[in-house]
Amino acid sequence: MKIRKAVITAAGRNQRTLPLQTLIDRDGTEKSVLRIIIEEVATANIDEICIVIAPGDEAAYTQAANDRASMIRYVPQRESLGYGHALSCARDFIKDDPFLHLVGDHLYVSPDRESCVRRLVQVAESQACAVSAVQATRESLLQHYGTVGGQRLPGNQGLYRIERVIEKPTPTEAEQKLIVSGLRVGHYLCFFGMHVLTPGLMGILERLLASNAKIPLSTALAELARREQYLAFDLPGRRYDVGVKYGLLRAQLALALSGCDRVEVLSQLVEALALRDIENTAGENTSRENTAGEHSG
Repeated sequence: MKIRKAVITAAGRNQRTLPLQTLIDRDGTEKSVLRIIIEEVATANIDEICIVIAPGDEAAYTQAANDRASMIRYVPQRESLGYGHALSCARDFIKDDPFLHLVGDHLYVSPDRESCVRRLVQVAESQACAVSAVQATRESLLQHYGTVGGQRLPGNQGLYRIERVIEKPTPTEAEQKLIVSGLRVGHYLCFFGMHVLTPGLMGILERLLASNAKIPLSTALAELARREQYLAFDLPGRRYDVGVKYGLLRAQLALALSGCDRVEVLSQLVEALALRDIENTAGENTSRENTAGEHSG
């Protein structure tokens, strides 16, 4: 199984402008979030990318992609009908091919220089089946992620056969249905925002959407797990959702602290923290002096 196509979803009402934001990448270059994602995809030798966008966003995305724009085909999601529907808009692009899927509001930072996408694609091609990247996530964050349950594959560290998929489960639901042996207590395998999927998923989406125009992708993935081998890969690295509070800041810090300007950024952070500590100490001393003056008067 060779992966040569990728689909990025970016049409959500609260998501569509996030890929256009600008950050400093690990190489010290100013880039849009979209271009950073595209460059991540390109590390896996994928050169056909479909981006599902809101109508009218093509020009802004082309500008944000910069010199990578020639790799992109745009497909509009004309109605805001959710994640599952957005991915189904790319069915004519996918045809009968397996494909990589990423969301447009996440950035991925590996602990070394090998990209997260490349690792995932290599695993999917070697296993010849659908594989979703996951990360052990504490239960207090379950409301943000689709979560899987299953069994570890013997002899394959970090690989699990998915048996259940639940969208944003409660901690109680996760404890009852999504326990995975070997994880720390209170941690579950949550989606990383990165998947390699088979064309069979498009058929599942088409059938589900015929009866319910607005379904979460997790519903289709749960059915995929019942129909064919579908694995989870506990991917080394971290995901950063740029759409949450301080998400862009956290993503920027992660890129900076793993990039070529790491030493400079660390020294600036230390200096900023030291100045803040000095200012706080000075403020406390002034307050004590004023209080002492009031008492003596």
